[in-house]
Amino acid sequence: MAMRGHRPVLAVVCLALMSVVSAVAAVNVALPDIARETGASQTQLSWIVDAYALTFAALLLPGGALGDRFGRRRMLLAGLSVFAVASLGATMTSEPSTLIAFRALLGVGAALVMPATLSTITATFPPAERVRGVAVWSGVAGAGAVLGLLLSGALLEWFSWRSVFWINVVLATVALVGTARVVPESSAPDEASRDVVGAVLSVAGLGVLVYALIEAPTHGWLSAHTLGGLAVGVVVLAAFIAWEARTARPLIDPRHFLRAPFAAGSLSLTAQFFCFFGFIFAFLQYLQLVRGDSPLVAALSLLPLPLGLMPAARTAPKIAPRLGQARLCGFGLVLAAVGLTVLSTADTSTSYWVLAVGLWPLGLGMGWAMTPATAAITDALPASQQGVASAVNDLARELGGALGIAVIGSVLNATYRAGIDNAGLPGPIAEKARESVAVATHIGGPVQAQAHAAFVDGMQLALLIAAGTLVAAAVSVVLLLSRSRRTTVSSVRAVPSA
Repeated sequence: MAMRGHRPVLAVVCLALMSVVSAVAAVNVALPDIARETGASQTQLSWIVDAYALTFAALLLPGGALGDRFGRRRMLLAGLSVFAVASLGATMTSEPSTLIAFRALLGVGAALVMPATLSTITATFPPAERVRGVAVWSGVAGAGAVLGLLLSGALLEWFSWRSVFWINVVLATVALVGTARVVPESSAPDEASRDVVGAVLSVAGLGVLVYALIEAPTHGWLSAHTLGGLAVGVVVLAAFIAWEARTARPLIDPRHFLRAPFAAGSLSLTAQFFCFFGFIFAFLQYLQLVRGDSPLVAALSLLPLPLGLMPAARTAPKIAPRLGQARLCGFGLVLAAVGLTVLSTADTSTSYWVLAVGLWPLGLGMGWAMTPATAAITDALPASQQGVASAVNDLARELGGALGIAVIGSVLNATYRAGIDNAGLPGPIAEKARESVAVATHIGGPVQAQAHAAFVDGMQLALLIAAGTLVAAAVSVVLLLSRSRRTTVSSVRAVPSA
């Protein structure tokens, strides 16, 4: 079948992909409106964003395995149905806790949809058209977050925060109809993992770890609640790794990470998306609540980031052979860290041009680091295991995002709470102001000024931590990739000539 015959399938699966990818970041634009209308605290705002990212990341590998076993088309239909119903439910609530639950259900649907979209392309397209199809899929996956932010910003100029979820309903419904009409069924039941124990351990470990991180500002970082939660999460994840290493058909074989390029690429992508989604969570609140920008202006303010990222991603394949994967990836991570460091200087009166100067190198660095990181993962495994490489590539991004929102949001929240002095305010109002910068902004006067200063302090510290994370990742990635190159060269030299 020519590419023309596959275009409807490609269009439908990319629309499904766009629906779930854009939902990761799009809700960030609506957070100030959600906080004002629902009274959500900073901790609850973290959960509203991260409930989706967490369930998405934790169920991504099991979701792919279900598609392999029972059929990718079936999983697309099931996932899009769950996604649409959960989005519809979110439009009908005004309770933060209920909204968090619907966001978690959205993540379940997304985990069924995303792996099925790529697997449909690789399983049903002929080899001559498969590369082009995967390239289009990769472009949509990369641009989805930015497009989601811009679309949400435009909607919020005229409609309430519920419009962000209504657009999910529309996109998922159209994709659902398209899947039923044009997407063929495909499966690989003999190759599918049936690792139920691994799935339970991964979900439990990540869930407990993220819960402890997000709730730390409320209970205290050194409290038994926080330290116990972190310890339990780490132990359960260690049990997951041990189980995966010994089971016959694991969700992911941890021995792959003993390959230096595979480990380096996974670490780089995890660190990048840890910082990116954590940054988006904090920065969009800063633009709207502290600077007073509208949702659309806030979304448009981020444009220097994709204007750096997209050209860099296109030029990276040409630069990598000359500079080397290790140097390019390391340089990109350091450049992104420089961008975050510039952005960490932002305060209540910073000129937008200073922000633009930070956003552009952040995007440029991510573009140069992302391509060699993805290549390192895919090149480390043989052709027969490219499905594993694709799954780990997706998992690194979603897991990094979930952890980034949890850590960056927690640091921001803890610093904000510590910087609020509510002396002279009635008890309930004082506590509300301490829990939410949106409430403090609504109160106005000295409380608003103090809240804005405290929020800026928290954002500055959080972005510096993110920058430090990227520098540490750059050092580790360069060491891993350089060691791999030296090992390869040594092995080649050791082979006797014929």
